[in-house]
Amino acid sequence: MELARYLVNAVLVEGRGAREVAAAHGVSKTWVYECLARFKADGEAGLAARSKRPHGSPTKVSGALEDEIVLLRKSLDEEGFDAGAATIHYHLSKRHEMVPSVSTIWRVLVRRGFVTPEPHKRPRSSYVRFVAELPNECWQQDVTHVMLANGKEVEILNVIDDHSRLCVAAQARTVTRSADVVATFHEAAGRNGFPANILSDNGAIFTAAARNGVCVMESELLRLGITYKHSRPYHPQTCGKVERFHQTMKKYLAKHRAPRSVAELQGHIDRFVTYYNEVRPHRAIGRKTPAEVFAARSKAGPSGKKLAPPPHCRVRQDKIDRFGVVTLRYRTQLYHVGVGRKRKGTRVLILVADLDVRVLTLDGEVLRHLKLDPSKDYQPIRASK
Repeated sequence: MELARYLVNAVLVEGRGAREVAAAHGVSKTWVYECLARFKADGEAGLAARSKRPHGSPTKVSGALEDEIVLLRKSLDEEGFDAGAATIHYHLSKRHEMVPSVSTIWRVLVRRGFVTPEPHKRPRSSYVRFVAELPNECWQQDVTHVMLANGKEVEILNVIDDHSRLCVAAQARTVTRSADVVATFHEAAGRNGFPANILSDNGAIFTAAARNGVCVMESELLRLGITYKHSRPYHPQTCGKVERFHQTMKKYLAKHRAPRSVAELQGHIDRFVTYYNEVRPHRAIGRKTPAEVFAARSKAGPSGKKLAPPPHCRVRQDKIDRFGVVTLRYRTQLYHVGVGRKRKGTRVLILVADLDVRVLTLDGEVLRHLKLDPSKDYQPIRASK
């Protein structure tokens, strides 16, 4: 304001020319003429600094559209779905021909108090990421835990396609066993085809490597020619896509009343999976839905040589109970093997090679040699060989 007063006085009081004053002080002659006009119209008050904000903004978001953005944000958040600016942009584009940009929607959310700006994070380009080139090239599977309304913890087995992020299976159970993993895998393959590879962590239901054996899932994949891979112990980042899916699912479940049963929980999961696969745009796949990306390319499939699984050999110690019986587990199922009541209390070694079972005393005497019949819970003595 002081410079403007000086220039006006130099012209009106001192009598110098506007062009001369402008050149002498390094300002535009147009601005000098503007200051003179404002002084003549409003006096010294007219020389006060004025906002440079435009009088109108043709691209400004209307109040009605702002309200729609806010309503979308609230409804998505209340349902437990992703409610970021990009997701809101996706839903708006389904309703309107012209929609504001993602950054404009983000600014609306900031202005209305829904988002608190954070410092810039590490750029995505600095991360080294693996993504399968084709659908069914690799599936990731893992188990997570949630609580029912009564405080009981249950398990959810999630399986997603690495390329498209499609959730091919999400099954809740009180306890997930190895046989359940195989059953869920076949159900998913029946809908989507067999994958070329499976990736999981080193949980006991996924691998028996720590027990120097072969679990049901391993033998089944070997039979089908599907490559089975496992993450490094204590390194969940290897299975990062399914781990991230756990978080997205749990965020949804947390927004709803805690289920009272596994069946009710499964209903919540099925509704979420339908929305996740077919409606929700996914940032990691170009803001498309997993179902769209899964359907866009031809599918990979098993390419390994189909092999018979190696014999599963193990040794365990037991004591014959008062009924003359010992127990052993085969493919997660518990079986009872009769040895004879006269041997009750005897400590024995049980040598198992797949279905071939031998029960020996600690001195090496063979008490029972049989081929296990998986269709029967009890293996009577008369069936021994």
